[in-house]
Amino acid sequence: MRVRVRRRLFGAGVLATILALTPGAPFADVKDGPHPFHGQHIDWEPCLDQDELAEAGPIEGDPDWRARLECGTITVPVDHGDPEGELLELALIRQPARGASRGSLVFDFGGPGVSGIDTFRAGALPLGRGVRENFDLVSFDPRGVGDSGGFTCRGHADLDGLLAQIRGIDPDDLPERALRKLERIAHDFTTGCVDAVGEDFLFNMGTVNVARDLDLVRDALGDDRLRYVGYSYGTSIGAHYAEMYPERSGALVLDGAVTIDGDVITDTVEQTAGLQTSWEAFVAYCLDTAPECPFTGMETASEELETLLDGLDTEPLRIDGRELDRYDLLDLLRGTLHTEQLWPGAALLLAGLAADERDGFVTDYLSSLSDDATEEPPGADEAAHIAVRCADHPRPTDTADYLQGAREAEDASPLFGGSEVWRMLPCATWPDTEVTPTALSAPMAPPILVVGTVGDPATPYTWARELTEQLGSAGLLTYEGGGHTAYGAGRACVDEAVENYLLGGGLPGRDTTCPSVL
Repeated sequence: MRVRVRRRLFGAGVLATILALTPGAPFADVKDGPHPFHGQHIDWEPCLDQDELAEAGPIEGDPDWRARLECGTITVPVDHGDPEGELLELALIRQPARGASRGSLVFDFGGPGVSGIDTFRAGALPLGRGVRENFDLVSFDPRGVGDSGGFTCRGHADLDGLLAQIRGIDPDDLPERALRKLERIAHDFTTGCVDAVGEDFLFNMGTVNVARDLDLVRDALGDDRLRYVGYSYGTSIGAHYAEMYPERSGALVLDGAVTIDGDVITDTVEQTAGLQTSWEAFVAYCLDTAPECPFTGMETASEELETLLDGLDTEPLRIDGRELDRYDLLDLLRGTLHTEQLWPGAALLLAGLAADERDGFVTDYLSSLSDDATEEPPGADEAAHIAVRCADHPRPTDTADYLQGAREAEDASPLFGGSEVWRMLPCATWPDTEVTPTALSAPMAPPILVVGTVGDPATPYTWARELTEQLGSAGLLTYEGGGHTAYGAGRACVDEAVENYLLGGGLPGRDTTCPSVL
């Protein structure tokens, strides 16, 4: 699918207000005068008609959430350095304030590749009354995602298939022919992305351009300053925004910080190490708190899990008409580590498998997890994810570097291995992109709140500390439990501190920590 773009020609009077912009310059933007795309009006309309509302049904706890959702668009230039060039319609969604609105609170839910539109439509955001009453809750599909020009790359199925074939193989045992096939299929994926949207669009997929788009969103919403909650990759968007537009920044919450300055291999190895840390936190919970636990100790847990996985190799489970093998269970376990509230059920599941139970709770629980695993058009989230990662970070071009990274990831977590490093191999042949700045400090921005989770499986806690130190005005709120990101997940201590900040109460005290809820 091609990106929905169109061309608009501006008159000379408008173009005279634009600063000279150089492609590839870190912060090519209009800072001291009106941007030619400022001043847009959003025509908000109901997102769902009556038939769609009836089909979707009410949301538990907030039955009119979907009925109140409003959708709209603004126009952004694909290349902010060339406002006469191709244009992109950026999709927005809004849940109006329940009381007198003080302005907007914009959310990005991470990825890269996560649709804000789909997240809002899926269910009500679990936010406190003060936030719901005082702010219009807003989200958007970033460029290249969902309704904002989302695309797929020919070759994504081949890449996924090959990664599945080599999963579990020690990197040092990969035959040369497998490495050459990896190179070819990764290159085919890159070519498929270029064919889908063109090199110019991929050149401008980086976060620096998402931040520029976000400022146009802020202006169209009528807000002098941006109030923002960014989860995971959304923290990078927020940090870039604070650096580029400190005078337009308001309260910024960066929850589950990503690293800004690593290359695509190093970042993925560190993520794998974070996943291992989260696994160990889950084992500690299982041993200390869970009513049933199949492990006898921290040192033996991985070996005992391996025994369970071997059992699935011998006799796969059948769930809803399909077989579930070791890698399906590992993927479900990886997903469970992202949501701390699922840990009690996961402990019971593993205890049931250890007792050789193959019906009852085990099958019911696995079926419920499988039902929750919905997916957008195949490959769409992967296309945006890889495009942004390749644009934002240095990308080695030698397959030997990725092989070494896979070895390091395997050492960091023998349980989960190095397959995610190989998933980044298309970056080795990715086309040129705009240079994304890494030395962010945002010294002139108002106070920024960074939230970090000690047992985060996707964004290691060390990244939250690093980002806090990097941003001159930031303070760190630490959640001592597990799961990926912390705000809005039923952790009262975290929610109260974040919402007090959003409502004007200032940063929590230095090095404030919140205990685990488990």
